Amino acid sequence: MANRPRQLDAETMARLRAEAAAPYRGLRRLFYGAFAASGALGGFIFLLKLLAGENPTDVLPNLALQAGVVALMVWLFRIDRGRERNQ
Repeated sequence: MANRPRQLDAETMARLRAEAAAPYRGLRRLFYGAFAASGALGGFIFLLKLLAGENPTDVLPNLALQAGVVALMVWLFRIDRGRERNQ
């Protein structure tokens, strides 16, 4: 029997082409989600510290950093999603 390549349906071929165009998209999104969750948890903890009455000059920079991490991850995810739509 001759080795003939199997015919792929259109949906499978489209998925493979999208994966070839952006091979690590799923991994990137996993990191975005993990870092955003970490920033949200850290922000929640610093917010509780602020509400508990700790010194605001110690807590606010850390709270702002955690909010910045979450905002950065959301921004990167939106850029990645926009690039996916354009393909």
